[in-house]
Amino acid sequence: MIDPQRKQPPTNKPGLSRRRVLQGAAIGALGIDPALRAAVWAQGSDKPEKEEVKIGFIPLTDCASVVMASVLGIDKKYGVKIVPSKEASWAGVRDKLINGELDFAHVLYGLVYGVHLGLGGPKKDMAVLMTLNNNGQAITLSKKLADKGAVDGASLAKLMASQKAEYTFAQTFPTGTHAMWLYYWLAANGINPMKDAKVITVPPPQMVANMRVGNMDGYCVGEPWGQRAIMDGIGITAVTTQDIWKDHPEKVLGTTGDFVKKYPNTARAVTAAIIEAGKWIDAGLQNKNKMAETIADKSYVNTSVDAINQRILGRYTNGLGRNWDDPNHMKFYNDGAVTFPYLSDGMWFLTQHKRWGLLKEHPDYLKVATEINKLDIYKQAAAATKTPVPKDAMRSSKLFDGVVWDGKDPKKYADSFKVNVA
Repeated sequence: MIDPQRKQPPTNKPGLSRRRVLQGAAIGALGIDPALRAAVWAQGSDKPEKEEVKIGFIPLTDCASVVMASVLGIDKKYGVKIVPSKEASWAGVRDKLINGELDFAHVLYGLVYGVHLGLGGPKKDMAVLMTLNNNGQAITLSKKLADKGAVDGASLAKLMASQKAEYTFAQTFPTGTHAMWLYYWLAANGINPMKDAKVITVPPPQMVANMRVGNMDGYCVGEPWGQRAIMDGIGITAVTTQDIWKDHPEKVLGTTGDFVKKYPNTARAVTAAIIEAGKWIDAGLQNKNKMAETIADKSYVNTSVDAINQRILGRYTNGLGRNWDDPNHMKFYNDGAVTFPYLSDGMWFLTQHKRWGLLKEHPDYLKVATEINKLDIYKQAAAATKTPVPKDAMRSSKLFDGVVWDGKDPKKYADSFKVNVA
């Protein structure tokens, strides 16, 4: 495992540390001349206003591009130093972003939108600079439920209807992505998460331990905590989130609106570095394995490498004997399709916030998304990294229940669901 803090032993070539070798590998994989890039982005009027930034992250596989931008030294090419800061909970990330203890964060898409609108907590203008990843989350059901026949949505609904009890499901933050995937999946199977179940909030690294002692019947969280439950023999994968919505938005690089106004060059430089790190991860098998070895360290995710590297390569098992190769595994770049902060992606979370009563009235969906998603900053960073930019800031997706989301009529979409908070 790579510990970026550990001093390297001397080698026969001055300055040739493991970190430098990794940096060289990154440059080789991406075909980037760091001297040229630094000359353009780290000098003159484009020079980052703040050269050292603290970026909060939660121990999840999808923090990888933030961590690797630092470990590989990609950040330095853009004139910044990224200091990853391991955080305990999404509420803690929210609070530290708001009070300025963190400059940026690897953060839940819906959390940023919730703070911007003051849903269930403090209100502050927020910014999404890029999408960090697509796919790679899962809904886990306890082995106890699986033994009773609940192994997917339909069988879970059947069990809950026939064996009345208090069924408890966990998500990671009330306005976050995992809550919305869980609610959407339950509702599509005829289970109202607000009426038919008890829903609790649990930080991602604590999910497995809580299921082990029987505190919940199921949970939705990012990897590696779905795979970890299977490895520990306490849960099964009922559905992956990419099976709910192929190439769905997940974590974002978030900060405050004030930070972007005060430090626009820094925001662009950090965005570019993390885009490039995502490109490096997705460039091949060797890089993905190296990433898994790095972030498994106790400084980051603190788990075994095999809990990370199987699903990052698309090698899935559900804990019930089924094994498959999933082409829609977690992705960090995918030729730029991942990283673009589509306005329609942000708007989708607002429709679900309205559906489940977190928003009492319909907001101006497009206006809110336009305020938060900083497309101008992203496009500048994309140009620096030679990342293709889609022509349209809206995209169309069909979710697993057959319903299409394209952002064209968000009010009608939000009101269309039969199962809701009402």
